[in-house]
Parts: sequence; structure tokens; C-alpha cells
Amino acid sequence: MSGGMAKGMRGGVLAATVLLAACGGGVRYRPVSDVPVKIGKPYSVRGVTYVPAADPTYDYLGYASWYGSESGNQTANGERFRPKAVTGAHTTLPLPSYVEVTSLESGRTILVRINDRGPFARNGRIIDLSKGAAAQLGVQAAGVAPVRVRVVNPPEKDRKRLRDGRAAPERSRVPGQVLAKLRAQLAAGE
Repeated sequence: MSGGMAKGMRGGVLAATVLLAACGGGVRYRPVSDVPVKIGKPYSVRGVTYVPAADPTYDYLGYASWYGSESGNQTANGERFRPKAVTGAHTTLPLPSYVEVTSLESGRTILVRINDRGPFARNGRIIDLSKGAAAQLGVQAAGVAPVRVRVVNPPEKDRKRLRDGRAAPERSRVPGQVLAKLRAQLAAGE
């Protein structure tokens, strides 16, 4: 094959590749934003119906798990899932929502931006954390950890950090006596 012919073929392959990429056959992701807030309609997963609702008093004890291999997948909010960002999944809170997550083992408390749906396990899990959130909370090695999750209204500077994929500053740690009470409540099923 002559050099000119090979060069022409390479150019044709490059042009075809560029055209295919421009076709937009991929997923279109929603820009990371706090508006609009989506509550959504009731939905069912594995025979359980979930009813999304705004709940500014949400404050629950349960278990957190984490997920991280879904990189590049679309979240329920329409955004691209970023495993290193400090985000989470919840079955019913509006998308997005902001929650304070406290490890009942260490007392460490972080701010998490909810932009996805889940967890759908029935074993007391109330939140799925991204790999970045699990690492910041210190529960990545455990896989599943006891937590307190409560809806908060953080300052815009913290919201922006989370939207940008960065962690917000860690919040005040919960004292040992309070942790002991919360662990007892979780064990009692309150």
C-alpha cells in the first residue's frame, strides 16, 4: 500500500470516528445543579413501593452502605455518577437533598448531597454513600455501618463544594455519651 493511500485511509478512519462521536449516541447527563428539585412519583422495586416526599424533619437511625463501581452511570437525578464525590442515594428524599450523616461508631459527621435513589436492601439500610462519602465518613472498610441521617439546610459555600465534587468541611463530632444513646436506640429498633 502506498504512503498516500495509507494516509488517506487513516484520515477516513479518523473522520468516521469523529462523526460517530458527534452522533451523540451516548447518555445525556443533567448538569450538576440544585434546581429543579425533583420529588418524583411513587415507584416500586422488588415488591416494595416507595413514596418520595419532602421531609424537612427527616432524622433516622439505620445503616449506610456504599457503592463505587457505577462510575459513569446516570443517577436518578440525571447527573453523571462520580464515585469520588460526596454524594448518596436515598429512597424517598427529594433530589437533590442535603443530609448530615453521622457514623455511630466514630461520631464523625459529614455533609452529603443526595442525588440518587436507593438503597433497596431491606436490612435496615437507609442510605447508600458514594465511595468518596464513605471514605470521608471513615466507613469504607466496613462496607455497612450504623449511622444517623438527618436532613439539613447547609450554607451555599458547602452546597457548592459538594456540587463541584469536593467534600464540605467535616462537621462537629458527636460526643461519646450521645453516640452511646443513639447506638442503644438503633439496637432497640426505635
